[in-house]
Amino acid sequence: MFEVKKVVGQLLMPLPLSLVVLMGLMIFIAKTRKGPYIASWLVLLSIWALSTPYVAQHIIERDTSTLAAFNPSKHSNIDKIVVLGCDLYPDKSLPSNAQLGSCGLARLVEGVRLANIYPKAQLYVSGYGYGHATSAGLMARTAQSLGISATRIKQNPNTKDTADEAKMLAPLLVDYDVALVTSAAHMKRAKNLFEAQGVEVFPAPTEFYNFKSLPLSRQFIANDKALDIVTRICHEQIGSIWITIRRIIDPSAL
Repeated sequence: MFEVKKVVGQLLMPLPLSLVVLMGLMIFIAKTRKGPYIASWLVLLSIWALSTPYVAQHIIERDTSTLAAFNPSKHSNIDKIVVLGCDLYPDKSLPSNAQLGSCGLARLVEGVRLANIYPKAQLYVSGYGYGHATSAGLMARTAQSLGISATRIKQNPNTKDTADEAKMLAPLLVDYDVALVTSAAHMKRAKNLFEAQGVEVFPAPTEFYNFKSLPLSRQFIANDKALDIVTRICHEQIGSIWITIRRIIDPSAL
């Protein structure tokens, strides 16, 4: 009964419920124009498939299966810990940690963890923002509230994307042992951009995802979180293609 309740509950969530309703409506749509009718079904079924934990898991494994969490036992020294910016939701009535999205928080927590392991390392927090707040500023204040001294924290608030972060931070990182903290799906592209600027980094990925433990009955139900993860991975793949194109046009661009 518990599992039935969970399955029914998931089917009533906005994404799967909307797709089910659309599929139901498609049954009653005139089929005189078979091309558009078949294409509409293919789009609906594709969205459903990409939103399922089963398909998302296969995409995750193909994209991040070679990544592992940072292992301090393999690195006796780290001089700089770089935490790349992510989502934020500025609201002056909330504490800084509550204004960071899940992605930003996940990255910062990993950065703070490493800062505690390497007490002499500087913590660089990066990221642009809006609404009189930046990802860098919010992460800096949150890190201080978690016990990291303000003197150890360096902010980089003027970068709008990862390429900017790599270019602006590179002069401060060259010839140091650097741990690069970002989401697992973002790590490959971020590492590529930093190394193109002459900075060798040790990957410290975070925000891993795994749907394997979900019961089989829920593996094939459309899920907004699964779709969000697939969307993020697609975003990174498009970003990597864009880097390749830019470098073909101008080798010094990125």
